[in-house]
Amino acid sequence: MTSPRIALCLTGGGLTGAMYQIAALAALEDAVDGFSASGCAAYVGVGAGAPIAAALAGGASVQRLYRTFLDPADDYFPLQRGHLLKMDLDEWRRTITSALSAIRAGALALASRPPERGDLLEQLDRFNDSLPAGVFTLDAFEHLLEEAFFRRDVPNQFRAMPRALRVPAYDLDSGERVVFGAPGAPDVPVARACAASMATPPFYSPVRIGDRHYLSGSVGAVAHVDVALAEGVDAVIVVNPLVTIRAPGAVPTGHGPRHSLRDKGLIWIHEQASRIAAARRFDERLGLLGEAASRIVVIAPRPEETPLFLNHPGSARSRRGLLEAVYRGTRARLPETLSSAPAVASLLPLSSREAPR
Repeated sequence: MTSPRIALCLTGGGLTGAMYQIAALAALEDAVDGFSASGCAAYVGVGAGAPIAAALAGGASVQRLYRTFLDPADDYFPLQRGHLLKMDLDEWRRTITSALSAIRAGALALASRPPERGDLLEQLDRFNDSLPAGVFTLDAFEHLLEEAFFRRDVPNQFRAMPRALRVPAYDLDSGERVVFGAPGAPDVPVARACAASMATPPFYSPVRIGDRHYLSGSVGAVAHVDVALAEGVDAVIVVNPLVTIRAPGAVPTGHGPRHSLRDKGLIWIHEQASRIAAARRFDERLGLLGEAASRIVVIAPRPEETPLFLNHPGSARSRRGLLEAVYRGTRARLPETLSSAPAVASLLPLSSREAPR
């Protein structure tokens, strides 16, 4: 009997989203007889899901990835804060130079005639074009990926991947989607494509490839399921942690428990706004797939699980709590999850083994 061709779609969600995907896939692998997260026919990785999809497509073990995030002393993938939060100094230098030029030009313009209110606003508009394209750069993370791929025998070229890998991103200047790894897409190293798909504004500067600049694949579609279906697969598994946060009664903040996400500040308000929009786009896209939707199963957090994402991922205790809770919750709900897509459930027989306690 021919093995079913299954595609795996991994969406964004930042570092906590990446850990959710790893834990959910570890649970799926343990719960389904014959399923291997690194043995799928095709992979679509978006945003934070892109490097995980690349690692799995290259043969890395999801169980090994699970252990490396579980144990802070494990150096299998030595991710540090600086890899993701490195200031884009080139962009800030451009900003300073442009801002000084705007100040000089504005001062000369205002000195040449009696200033009016409209003149002041016009000069202030100059500063809009002086703002940086992004606060941080993903260069350090890209280099980390390159080194990790090299050490773990994961190819850094799409054509060398043992399985199909697709990494969507958006062209900044045309708004068009580009699917790296697909026929006709620019030939680019996998690590560079992953960085492009992770470049979420306004935090990260767009990633330059050739003479074009690219934004995160999450700014348009969320999972890009159509890309997976185009690979002629029998079923698609979507792991989507990019859902709306349901704030609990006590929201953890750096100043102690508070009552609202508002108390976590601007970044988390932007994060929640992005999640609300992403959840709506995801549902709308699935609704447009028609008959093909019967071949798709979605693994996502339940509303009561979303507060797990509010804890800081830099804490080893928080990471362990997130990974273990996602593993247990995903495995416990798999019968219900698969029942929502009978065509997929028939291809993924659940094991009779009990889940680890």
